[in-house]
Amino acid sequence: MVEQSFITSTSIVELERRWDAVLRVMAARDIDAVIMQGFDDWLGGYVRWFTDVWATNGYPRTVIFYADRPMTIIEMGAFDDVKELNGKDPLHRGVGKIVCSPSFFSVGYTPKNDAKLVSDELRHAGVKRVGLLTPDSLRHSMMCEIQELDLELIDLTDAIDTVKAVKSDEEIAQIKAACHMQDIVFEAVCGFIEPGMRDLDVTNFAQSEAHRLGSDNGLILCSSAQLGVSARFKPRQQQGRIIQSGEHFSMLLEVNGPGGMYAEVARTLVLGKATQKLKDEFALMKEAQDHTLSLIKPGAHPAEIAAAHDAWMIKNGLPAERRLYAHGQGYDLVERPLIRADETMLLAANMNLAVHPGYDDETVFAVICDNYLVTDTGVSDCLHKTEKKIFEL
Repeated sequence: MVEQSFITSTSIVELERRWDAVLRVMAARDIDAVIMQGFDDWLGGYVRWFTDVWATNGYPRTVIFYADRPMTIIEMGAFDDVKELNGKDPLHRGVGKIVCSPSFFSVGYTPKNDAKLVSDELRHAGVKRVGLLTPDSLRHSMMCEIQELDLELIDLTDAIDTVKAVKSDEEIAQIKAACHMQDIVFEAVCGFIEPGMRDLDVTNFAQSEAHRLGSDNGLILCSSAQLGVSARFKPRQQQGRIIQSGEHFSMLLEVNGPGGMYAEVARTLVLGKATQKLKDEFALMKEAQDHTLSLIKPGAHPAEIAAAHDAWMIKNGLPAERRLYAHGQGYDLVERPLIRADETMLLAANMNLAVHPGYDDETVFAVICDNYLVTDTGVSDCLHKTEKKIFEL
């Protein structure tokens, strides 16, 4: 039983499914241990996927997943703080040991302490072949320390990403719960927003509603503007504008749901009547989304879908896409597969994709965003139930 301080948790059956899948990958390549590291709960999904506990607030959390023993965790804490758990702790399931050091991303000399602990654990375990997850993203100090050991290092990212990207029934249920929660939050925002509020007042309300409904964390990007001026997605620091009657407001909800899975939904609201141009450009982005959805199926190559989307945009007098306009999601706000030219992972059934084509011509920021599952034959119905339209309030 998971410790009752957890708001939501992943079942031990699901965790064991993940561990078994990784062990099969490791056995096929004769790998003794896999190393991953996270710093936050937006893009630190490996850590949570393996342990159901993720890094927060920029504090590094390193996981060593062994082929023959429970995991070791290295995380921020007091010097010489070692917790022997033997794989039986109700919170840190599958973890044999937690070792700590006060390591901070903002203090340049402290990551070496963290890296030394990782190196010591690998040395004591007697491992020879070690898989790395996203080695280009691991801290320089850690890579330097590991490379001094007599180890064979293997980039295992592609193999584990392929396992992680295909969602189980339990994960799909969590994704659907996230989409349902976001629909409720968006509807609540429609009843809350009014002239005289700052953009930030609206996002504070939306964030509060999401937390009340079981969200751990996430981002809400938005801005308001006069009709005829682009209302772009802006971060919290830039959400100080006061909304006036008759203006429009674009909002992107990127908060995770109960259980920690991410989805995202975006729409435009008008505090009055929308211009025909605003409606027309939104309708065009809905067509662009539908076009991409028509290409999604198992075995499809993301690079070909991205090229087809660019061709569609150009054919309709719009610019080719330079952003990331569609991508996988799970415990990471953005995870593979990415729908862009350099992605190598093919689509497969039970992947969760956010699809959000858009463009900005300075007078209109036209965008739509929703989540879909890849099915055995194509794509699922939209996981969000929020109506695909410009909302006139």
